[in-house]
Amino acid sequence: MEDLVLDTGLIITSTYLVSAALFILGLKLLGSPATARPIRLPLQNILSGALFLAIVSIIVYLVAVDASQPLFLGLIALCILLGVLLVIPIGGADMPVVISLLNSYSGLAAAAAGFVINNTILIIGGALVGAAGFILTRTMTTAMHRSLFNVIFSAFGAAASGSGGPAGAISDRPVRDGNAEDIGIMLAYARTVIVVPGYGLAVAQAQHQVRELADLLEARGVDVRYAIHPVAGRMPGHMNVLLAEADVPYDKLFDLDEINDSFERTDVAIVIGANDVTNPAARDTPESPIYGMPILNVDKAGQVVVLKRSLSPGFAGIDNDLFYNENTTMFFADAKQGLMRLIEAVQES
Repeated sequence: MEDLVLDTGLIITSTYLVSAALFILGLKLLGSPATARPIRLPLQNILSGALFLAIVSIIVYLVAVDASQPLFLGLIALCILLGVLLVIPIGGADMPVVISLLNSYSGLAAAAAGFVINNTILIIGGALVGAAGFILTRTMTTAMHRSLFNVIFSAFGAAASGSGGPAGAISDRPVRDGNAEDIGIMLAYARTVIVVPGYGLAVAQAQHQVRELADLLEARGVDVRYAIHPVAGRMPGHMNVLLAEADVPYDKLFDLDEINDSFERTDVAIVIGANDVTNPAARDTPESPIYGMPILNVDKAGQVVVLKRSLSPGFAGIDNDLFYNENTTMFFADAKQGLMRLIEAVQES
């Protein structure tokens, strides 16, 4: 019996170590579209359904018949596999929704454990975390005009393709490459400008530079606003927090529903590091894996400037049709360095 207890403790400790290593590896892989790209297995929805039924059956057996340890360990393995299969197909701007939902699951699991060991604090804390995660998930799906069922299951059986080729492929279509001087003049003499911040801005920590550019333009009488997609960045509210850090006035921030109709009446939209949330394929291309995801209609502005390091795809791993529109000018640069060059150009114009 002592040997069994020792072996079980060793297994549990080893599981902790492996889990920590896999968590760190997962964070590293999520940093690149090439490694974080969604994977879709054949008949994945059927396999997930079968796993779910198997898990329910084992739970019923454990509770009603025999709570054996080997069966319980098998249940844990099946639950892990089901969790992987449910999350793997989800990519693009839907990922923050799934992260919030998983956070809700962790709270519910903690509350369930609290009932087992009769720990009131764990029950209350887990319930609060679970409820907060679910409320946030619901808020994000509502903002995106999507149901939670659609976010989780719409990718099953879908092909990993973009609007014109395989995921991650870069189109050979021509783009218009602009320079800081010409773009600076375009911004300085515009009447209305909408700034669309994205993950690239966050990585470069360029929120103060974008505020400085906006201040220069407003001093020249330009109306500057910020368009915030509900899942821009890597977590909900990411862009709001960054811009608040740079003292961007809150009344200048507009969410998707509030500002989308304004792009048609906007002289210049400047996209800084955003990708999937501005891809017209989500609106116009039914075969695209992000079709149906609400986007910011930046392509409808008079002129579009995309400040980005390259034509590489976003988190969804697909090409962005916005880059190749006739009214789009690509400005290839790091977000912070590019904004500093634009600030100089506006000052000199």
